[in-house]
Amino acid sequence: MNNQATLPLSVATTTIADKPQSVWQLRWRRLSRNRVAMLGGLVLILLALFAAGAPLYERLMGVNVNDTNLLNRFAPPSAQHILGTDEAGRDVMARLMYGGRISLLVGLLGAISAAMVGTLIGLIAGYYRGRTESVLMRVTDGVISLPILPLLIVFAAIDLQKLGFSEEFVRSSAANFYRIVFIIALVEWTTVARLVRASTLSLMTREFVLAARTQGASARHILSLHILPNTTSPIIVALSLAVGQIILLESTLSFLGLGIQPPTPSWGNMLNNAQELISRAPELAFYPGFLIFITVIAVNFLGDGLQDAFDPRAESH
Repeated sequence: MNNQATLPLSVATTTIADKPQSVWQLRWRRLSRNRVAMLGGLVLILLALFAAGAPLYERLMGVNVNDTNLLNRFAPPSAQHILGTDEAGRDVMARLMYGGRISLLVGLLGAISAAMVGTLIGLIAGYYRGRTESVLMRVTDGVISLPILPLLIVFAAIDLQKLGFSEEFVRSSAANFYRIVFIIALVEWTTVARLVRASTLSLMTREFVLAARTQGASARHILSLHILPNTTSPIIVALSLAVGQIILLESTLSFLGLGIQPPTPSWGNMLNNAQELISRAPELAFYPGFLIFITVIAVNFLGDGLQDAFDPRAESH
């Protein structure tokens, strides 16, 4: 007789319910229970869909993001222009959607670039220790101590032609985009570097790393196969929290006229264009400002949820 068939229903149910879960499943379960974090994630998905739908919106409404019509300036919302037009007669909704593409991409690519730089520096400092660690950490402390906004303004004002780039590239919208991502990556890597260094120092004393070193494994092998996979938690948390700050930095630079340059829209330069029209058309400042606010809040909510979900102290709960 099959003994399993004679088990009471309650025992069988308990056995199924107690099936071991992987670490990632446990983290997802904790994250999914955090309603605020899930709401933040949902808002970010909706914002991404909003930005991705810009070409479809243009086709459906028969508008173009850069088409100007001085005879239709400050038009109220209508069937063709859902949010009206701006000071140049351009469709506000289309510019918000395309501006979202730029702002969200800058935030994401800037955070990923900064995380890559910080991860590399943190791994090297934590693994090699000694003078290498001392030099890298003093550089990190120096970057942290610098005033971020003045530094970004100085970097943004550098003439790319004097660095050897062609005039055609310098005048293109891609040049402004990549320059902003590069500048932000130069100053936002420090948090990831410190977190990865701390994780690496802890992992260097673990048995599996000591065994690999005893067997003569190379530094590259140990860092790539044993240490880096185990530092993903702090990297993901730091990356998610950095996105909101980077979006704010890009918006600040664009607001000051040093970021994404018109006619390419971003939420920051839309705010810059609207500052002189605040008394006549306050909605032109409200729309991009509200989207920046919502994006940063949603990213911070999701980042806080990821931080709780990846907290090693909760692994056993």
